[in-house]
Amino acid sequence: MTRLLNVYTISAFAALGGALFGFEIASMSVVLGTDQYKQFYGNPLGARQGAITSAMAAGSLIGALGSSFLGDVLSRKVAIQLGAVIWCIGATLQAASTGVGMLIVGRIVAGVCIGLTSALVPIYQSEIAPRKIRGRVVSLQHFAITCGILVQYFIQYGCSFLDSQAVFRVPWALQTVPAIILFTGLFWFPRSPRWLASKDRWDEALRVLAFLRTPNSDINDPLVLAEYKEIEEQIRIEREDESNSYREMFGKKMRKRVFLAMAIQVWSQLTGINLLLYFIVYILESAGISHTLLVSSIQYILFAVATIPSILWTDQWGRRLSMLVGALSMAFWLYLIGGLFAHFGAPNPVQNQAYTWVIIGHPAVSHCIQASSYLTAASFAMSWGPVSWMYPPEIVPLRIRAKAVALSTATNWAINFILGFAIPPMLRRIRWRIFIVFGSFNIAAFIYVWMYAPETKQRTLEEMDEIFEHEKPLWRSFRGRRQIDKLDALANDIERAKTQHPEHLETKVANHRGSAR
Repeated sequence: MTRLLNVYTISAFAALGGALFGFEIASMSVVLGTDQYKQFYGNPLGARQGAITSAMAAGSLIGALGSSFLGDVLSRKVAIQLGAVIWCIGATLQAASTGVGMLIVGRIVAGVCIGLTSALVPIYQSEIAPRKIRGRVVSLQHFAITCGILVQYFIQYGCSFLDSQAVFRVPWALQTVPAIILFTGLFWFPRSPRWLASKDRWDEALRVLAFLRTPNSDINDPLVLAEYKEIEEQIRIEREDESNSYREMFGKKMRKRVFLAMAIQVWSQLTGINLLLYFIVYILESAGISHTLLVSSIQYILFAVATIPSILWTDQWGRRLSMLVGALSMAFWLYLIGGLFAHFGAPNPVQNQAYTWVIIGHPAVSHCIQASSYLTAASFAMSWGPVSWMYPPEIVPLRIRAKAVALSTATNWAINFILGFAIPPMLRRIRWRIFIVFGSFNIAAFIYVWMYAPETKQRTLEEMDEIFEHEKPLWRSFRGRRQIDKLDALANDIERAKTQHPEHLETKVANHRGSAR
């Protein structure tokens, strides 16, 4: 544990970039139900509120697309710092907004930061972490997101008792605080050793590896030297290929991984979590729950707490199993919510509301919907939430990692933008059927993961070629299980070779490549 203290400390601090993401998610949750917000911005409903909500995702799409260039040129660390500066500008514009137009612009600018940090923080974390705890380390990103949601929600809840525009201006202004801390603190942390190696800064890369892997920064430690050689060999092979990274991403060898990374991000958005995080106040009000602002806080608390098991055990139970179980669980709860709304609900007799379907006079049903909403969010927090951030950086090689993760994250934000814009009108038009739609998406996600997503737990980033080049199709379940067992044996042999005989590492890998075929 002492050897890895530096990894945990750096990863936890970098996860403040995820906290900004959480602040963004919760930035609308409470203010939607306040009279001051409705009066100042003209009671935005339907597409107008959808435009405000989705503006952040539009900016995030731009930031994600630019993250690969900035992450490769400036380094992951410096690009994250740039994102923090952009966030402060966007938060200031929101807090000072004089109308819907300026609010949208501020959210777009802040979204650029979210696009950068949501792509680069998981890369930075995965590149500094050893394989055995990589899932746990990258899970800190999602835990920071949930904590950011929780903190911002309670800031907004406290401000909701004010009788002025401070109800929404103070929470939006306070969003600059974690960004300032992130920007300043990163000056004391190292760049990614794999990024340094890719820039031929080998001495720095070795020193950083020693700092991350040993308590006394011993550059002669056998594990440090073995990992250093593994990175060196991987970069040598990549350079010998002399491939164009953009062309290679969609070439026959890599497109399966790139499309898989994009698909995981798409399915994570289609689970319905945005419906529950952005618009929980609307859902609870339509279910007949009173004191919705306070009641909603329970969901955000559970959302944060439910992430902890993933941090502790995702490297044991694996990414694939997490996604499969999570998809089925969320499908069940969403179908239950939709069924209860369909059977016990009726058209809303009150006009000009964000929701047109309500449950009246059925308190037991209302509380069942409330509990099901909590359990859906908790299911996501233990499965797709953290896994969707750790999986894409794991499955692509260093030479295209920043670009492929940028593309997958941009896909995430493109879907996020569409959903943020579409959900408010959908709540008004298709009513309870929206829960059936997202429940069905979860079933589709389960089928996709079952067929196409291999397990990556406890593999080094350099071992992913073995998984994707030699593993049989996963829908052949028994043969696929034997391939995973072979890869487990390979990983164990490589670990023993690193600690006992680093010079025999290449022979071990070559022998297993032959047997895997």
